[in-house]
Amino acid sequence: MAILENIRKRTTVLILIIGLALFAFVISGIFTGSDFSGGKISSIVAEVNGEAIGREDFTRKLELAQQQFGQNFSATQLVNRVYDQEVRNTLLNQEFERLGIDVESDQIVDFIKNTGYAQDPSFQNENGVFDAEVFKTTIADWRETQPLLYDNWLTIEKSIIQSAKEQIYFNLIKSGVGATLAEGEFDYQLANDKVDLAYVRVPYTSIADSSIQVSKSEIADYVKQHQNEYKQEKARDIRFVFFEEKPSTADETAVKEAVTALMGDTVEFNEAANTTDTIAGFKTTKDMAAFLDRNSDEKLDTIYKAKRDLPAVAADQIMALAVGETYGPYKDGSSYKVTKMMDRKSNGTVKASHILIAYEGATRANSSIKRTKEEAEVEAKRLLTEAKKADTEFSVLARDNSDGPSAPRGGDLGYFQEGVMADEFNDFCFNNPVDAIGLVETEFGFHIIKVDDKQDVVQVATLAREVEPSEETVNTLFTDATQFEMKVSDADANAFDDIAKESDYTVRPVNKIAEMDENLPGLSAQRNIVQWAFNEETSVGDIKRFDLASGYAVVQLTKKYKEGPMSAEDASALVLPKIRKEKKAAQIIANNKGKTMDAFAKDNNVTVSTASAVTIKSPTIPGAGREPYVVGKAFSLAEGATSGLLEGESGVYMVKLNKKNQGVKLPNFSTFAQTLSTQNQNSVNSGVYNALKEGAEIEDNRATFY
Repeated sequence: MAILENIRKRTTVLILIIGLALFAFVISGIFTGSDFSGGKISSIVAEVNGEAIGREDFTRKLELAQQQFGQNFSATQLVNRVYDQEVRNTLLNQEFERLGIDVESDQIVDFIKNTGYAQDPSFQNENGVFDAEVFKTTIADWRETQPLLYDNWLTIEKSIIQSAKEQIYFNLIKSGVGATLAEGEFDYQLANDKVDLAYVRVPYTSIADSSIQVSKSEIADYVKQHQNEYKQEKARDIRFVFFEEKPSTADETAVKEAVTALMGDTVEFNEAANTTDTIAGFKTTKDMAAFLDRNSDEKLDTIYKAKRDLPAVAADQIMALAVGETYGPYKDGSSYKVTKMMDRKSNGTVKASHILIAYEGATRANSSIKRTKEEAEVEAKRLLTEAKKADTEFSVLARDNSDGPSAPRGGDLGYFQEGVMADEFNDFCFNNPVDAIGLVETEFGFHIIKVDDKQDVVQVATLAREVEPSEETVNTLFTDATQFEMKVSDADANAFDDIAKESDYTVRPVNKIAEMDENLPGLSAQRNIVQWAFNEETSVGDIKRFDLASGYAVVQLTKKYKEGPMSAEDASALVLPKIRKEKKAAQIIANNKGKTMDAFAKDNNVTVSTASAVTIKSPTIPGAGREPYVVGKAFSLAEGATSGLLEGESGVYMVKLNKKNQGVKLPNFSTFAQTLSTQNQNSVNSGVYNALKEGAEIEDNRATFY
């Protein structure tokens, strides 16, 4: 464990100070009626159209989610997951109540028949089939004899009832959603009517952005005219300096020297015997396991390893060692290590490929294999002869003929040590040289084997010490963070960057943090920083030092964003490219009015291009991209006609319709109508919920509690 953590956990004075501070803070909160985030204490996590989602019930469901998902989600992710589900259920339940949708007990049973619960043996009869009477009897029995199981079932039943109501509700809507034959025909035409056209495109990139001037008032006017497009949630900007707890150069040197000192013998004075004792070091110890237990972060591993299993930074050097020799110290990750060669087995690992010819009745043979053992042997001998031919590629032969799972890999089994494979297979591989090809029989069938490679395996002992920050390094880090915090707190709020530069600290900005965000770039999961930034008592310019598991962060709040329409300043990055595009289009059109297609191309140093088989459903022009307006305009032209100047997505166009090809006439369009109907019905669930949510009044208080 890092020294910083030990200090935080074991320093009595620090714990006492923190305890007193928290006590005073809590007492203050009791008398002021505030919670830790600065808001008023409430038991409401959210309100949906005036209906409350209570904290007690929310917490219970959050605990269930934690049990269900465990470590797969962070605390904040679970809160958001439960919140989204609760909002969804509340909105839909309000609709169920308004429409009088309910589920009776017999409907529950019918619904369960079509769910996974029907496979529960507790609900099945002697024939293994779901039985409504058995189901009812089982639930009644649980209620009387197994109350915990019954309570769990009640929770499940609520979920089942909710799902059943949703199914009824969405099916009602889907019954009114479809597509007519005319709509099917129209959809067919969009995909199958095609045009061939000639076009000239003058791209907007032909005009430099720097030549287009956009004023603040133009941005403000644009935002005002498109208010619905430029809305923002409540957000915050911060900047911080991170003081990372990591070992110093001196810490690394100290660990390296300590490892080096352990390599040789040491002499200690035995006061009781009044003699000096020689303590064997890493190089000479006769009891390596005990030595490593006392002195190393890694214990003795007696397993033989191939080169690929050794530390990559030292594998070549270790494999070159003779038995008894050592290599190191060397740096591997965050540790200094010394490795000693304990033993070596020549050609102790083999890489082989094989072709398995199985037969009916062989171990693990696929049920589709019907050949007899005799037939399998004949086929195996045939393939052996083929495999030994000079021009045969064994991997291709294995891929095309092997019954084993390694067939897609050309029969490659990778490297393995003795004792892993079946005895007959093992003996062939380890008793024959590289490139040997032969035939053996095992319980799995007949194997044509090729020995691809052999390597030595070694047994090594490694003395390892992880490099951790020393107490001196941790204290220096705390001092640096504290001094920086004091300097920036005493200075003007805008001096944060300058003061950081004086000490060569890196300032990292994080913009548009949402109220329920958790992860901050450069700091990972830091929910406490987000909560501080959104605290009503935290003002722009405020600074705070946060103690993190891996160091300290000195954070400054730099901006607050209110929920609602964006200001012109906040929207400028989004709006500026659009206004520039409009101005470029206007400039190109003004400079080329009245020109023919050839003149338009010539005067702008571009060429006339062609596009074939373009459809409205996929309005993409090769080399230009998606251009729905331009393609739509082309469809409206008569053959041979030329359009005026058209403002497209990527440039200004002029198009000429060379040919229009209508799709083949069909006797009816029921298939296309049915496809449209299915697509529309498939979008009902998400579309209806999103519409309900968008039209609802939702008050979100998650950040108050979490």
